[in-house]
Amino acid sequence: MATTHAPRPISKEEKKVIFASSLGTVFEWYDFYLYSSLTAIIAKQFFSGLDEGSAFIFALLAFAAGFIVRPFGALLFGRLGDMIGRKYTFLVTILLMGISTFNVGLLPTYAQIGVAAPVILIVLRLLQGLALGGEYGGAATYVAEHAPMGKRGAYTAWIQTTATLGLFLSLMVILGTRTALGEEAFADWGWRVPFWVSILLLGVSVYIRLSMNESPAFAKMKSEGKTSKSPLSESFGQWSNLKIVILALFGLVMGQAVVWYSGQFYALFFLTQALKVDAATANIMVAISLIIGTPFFIVFGVLSDKTGRKPIILAGCLLAAVTYFPVFNALTKAANPDLAAAQAAAKVTVTADPAECSFQFNPTGTLKFTSSCDIAKQRLASASVSYDNVAAPAGTPAIIKVGETVVKVKYTAEDIAEAKLAELSAATPVDDKAVAAAKKSVADLSNEKTAGNTMLAGNLSAALKAAGYPAKADMAKFDKVTVIIILTYLVLLVTMVYGPIAAMLVEMVPTRIRYTSMSLPYHIGNGWFGGLMPTTAFAIVAQTGNMYNGLWYPVVIASITVVIGALFIKETKDVDIIAKD
Repeated sequence: MATTHAPRPISKEEKKVIFASSLGTVFEWYDFYLYSSLTAIIAKQFFSGLDEGSAFIFALLAFAAGFIVRPFGALLFGRLGDMIGRKYTFLVTILLMGISTFNVGLLPTYAQIGVAAPVILIVLRLLQGLALGGEYGGAATYVAEHAPMGKRGAYTAWIQTTATLGLFLSLMVILGTRTALGEEAFADWGWRVPFWVSILLLGVSVYIRLSMNESPAFAKMKSEGKTSKSPLSESFGQWSNLKIVILALFGLVMGQAVVWYSGQFYALFFLTQALKVDAATANIMVAISLIIGTPFFIVFGVLSDKTGRKPIILAGCLLAAVTYFPVFNALTKAANPDLAAAQAAAKVTVTADPAECSFQFNPTGTLKFTSSCDIAKQRLASASVSYDNVAAPAGTPAIIKVGETVVKVKYTAEDIAEAKLAELSAATPVDDKAVAAAKKSVADLSNEKTAGNTMLAGNLSAALKAAGYPAKADMAKFDKVTVIIILTYLVLLVTMVYGPIAAMLVEMVPTRIRYTSMSLPYHIGNGWFGGLMPTTAFAIVAQTGNMYNGLWYPVVIASITVVIGALFIKETKDVDIIAKD
């Protein structure tokens, strides 16, 4: 039911609602993102029974577990929120998040209690994901149901800033602890301090939330005896409601999610991994762009009250789909111009039999990738070199071509002997003794494979260096202003799609099942499509070789959302959510 009311001034109680809900959600995001900021240390502390590479993969998988379980938290706490109330449900979620995070700081390491350490860590991570799955929907619903007509976008936009602010807070606490204790102490035990701090934040949040009142919409519905006795079956068992959930997921949240994670996480990963910018500089650049861009969550929330939510969200998705490829190309030229120039002047290709090329996913560290194609791709991936694939006839050994320079991937004993002869002849005339010495050096090799790998590394490094490929970004050529402008643009797209989304999701569903119905599509979209976006995108890059190909994931997802949203989603800004039951 659409109505028109003139927006009234914000009341003291409403200010308290926005502040308390936002502050609590900031602390939830702080707890959730501590893990991502400390993944490398956690890998060493809790997965030290594995080799370094596998330990890091398992640490990332434990991080991903928190995203995967979020929709189940939405179902669990959404049901409670629609049955017993918004206030008490997201009071429970913050208790669960805070206690789980604090216990990560107390957890013994692998060296102390063995395999029980990573098992307990993953359980705590799952509890964090469940808590976050219940927190966001509760906070957004609670604030929206307190907001007057014409200001829901403005009020709920404050909730939308909390993920960014929580990330900031986690980084600041980690940086402060690192600085105060020093790197050695921080790596040993100091990493626990940011987790311990969460108990203080929890105390503040619980104290504030206990003093809050239930939302007017839920209180009215409860007094009239209209609360849902079975929110799950109403939300997902009735087509009229299930259709709204499906449209919200594919026509709004899915695209919003990939744009959000592209602008704030993938951009940072792209700078450090693909463009070889040092981590400190990359973090500072992203932080500056977030400082500039964060107020626009509020700007677009306010604007959505005037022009509508749908045009702003879909415009952000459309701009992302159209501009991501040129924008990330421009980021390469600004952050690492030597790399951009080398890619243009001397393309790298891997020519190999496609049957030799494996899907290189090895979470347990037990698989061995020994084909020439796999070795070639591993070498280029470890050097962060973008390449194209060329199919070769069956049985043909793989080769790497850097510009016009051909680099063999596998080497025989004769190849190694010839290299030794060349090395000797560069220093002394080649005679019978030199030849004998070269052959003996090959015969004395305990592992021909090791010698071949050494030759590949040396030859590939020399070819890349000759073609102008830099080992890392030259900070003297790093264009800070342009990089900040580009990153700020990516953050602005985030604010366009994310600023109005909470208000629109609340307005799409009936009051009696609102907590459940809005939470599930949000957390499937952001937990699965969004949270796994960086991992999926870099898996695409690893398989195809082109460092820009990972962008196809957010581009395609955002494009699908634009089409579905434009055709099937109705504008909601004038819906009376008190009456929508």
